[in-house]
Amino acid sequence: GDMFLGALVDAGIELAALQGPLASLGLPHWHLQHTELRDHRVGGTKVDVVLEDGHDRFHRHLGDITALIEQSTQLPEPVRHKACEVFTVLAQAEAEVHGTSIEEVHFHEVGATDAIIDIVGTVLGVHLLGPESITCGPLPLGSGFVECEHGTVPVPVPATALLLRGLPTVPATGEHPTGELVTPTGAALVRCLATEFGPAPAMDLEKVAYGLGSRDR
Repeated sequence: GDMFLGALVDAGIELAALQGPLASLGLPHWHLQHTELRDHRVGGTKVDVVLEDGHDRFHRHLGDITALIEQSTQLPEPVRHKACEVFTVLAQAEAEVHGTSIEEVHFHEVGATDAIIDIVGTVLGVHLLGPESITCGPLPLGSGFVECEHGTVPVPVPATALLLRGLPTVPATGEHPTGELVTPTGAALVRCLATEFGPAPAMDLEKVAYGLGSRDR
């Protein structure tokens, strides 16, 4: 999610244009920070959600999050609708993994303040940018294992694998880096925001933007 935000800011979306409407979510003690970090290979922008009172440990349900979004009157209606859709597909994947209903799913990492701001902020940024269409290339599956709230899980993590069903992917081979390359948040955002998948279409290239994450390989 933070890499999506970074790319949108790198493309020209002002941080203040995101911060103000996102404040109407009613989540306390956070702010967006545009760091000066730049990758010497590609440039790019890094945007972080800074929690002012430490790590947010709330384990929210889908209904808790959609209620926050739906009461946020400073967010345009299309943004509220699309953001709720992203969290709904995340809940559907988590419910399938854990054999429960979407109403009973506990969002752990994705239910924290920074993840909510990342997701809603990305949807808001895309709305402000106003693209006619969004094309996404094949998504890398990655490989290995990661530690999460539920312990050690294989990559792609189960929720990500479910969210990637029906989408073009590339395998984890020697040509691609290892580790978690697509998170559940990233998979849900791509599934809900992309209008087509495949090679980049013919276009007059007006701007190039990169969002930086924490990995350096």
